[in-house]
Amino acid sequence: MIAVVGHPDLTAPTLAMLEEELYWRLAEFAEAGRAGLVRAGRGLPVAFGRAARAAGLALVTVLPSRNGMPEVLEQPDRRAAGELLLLSQQARLLEYDPCDHGACVEADEDLLRSCRRLLAVWDGSASSGRDATAHLVTFARGCGVEVQVLWPDGAGRMASDEVMS
Repeated sequence: MIAVVGHPDLTAPTLAMLEEELYWRLAEFAEAGRAGLVRAGRGLPVAFGRAARAAGLALVTVLPSRNGMPEVLEQPDRRAAGELLLLSQQARLLEYDPCDHGACVEADEDLLRSCRRLLAVWDGSASSGRDATAHLVTFARGCGVEVQVLWPDGAGRMASDEVMS
């Protein structure tokens, strides 16, 4: 499996660039019969899902659950999860609280343990209380997962006040 992680505050133009970049990278994995794995959410997961579908890569979307039942996501993530489910060949439930940053990081770690490759959309910045990208890159490397870092020319992140809205 191949997974993607990245900054949660990527700009819309950056996500569009990444969708194109991811398409070309994922096409080779589709030919090899691999599958993509993504945790449901807005932004990068949707760009990854769209690129995977266009490239012919099987996609598995992971949804949060509590006591074996799907957990309700916040509205922007709910729309994204719906699109991802339409793009996916398979859905999986994983016990975690989607409103708890630490639980989301632990869920990502669980997913990375089952992957052979990680595409990390990362500008090299350190992890913070809102962004665990650097941590997840280090974690994946520590588990022996091959990591490819993507940061296209012209990529950008939103200002912190834009992320809150």
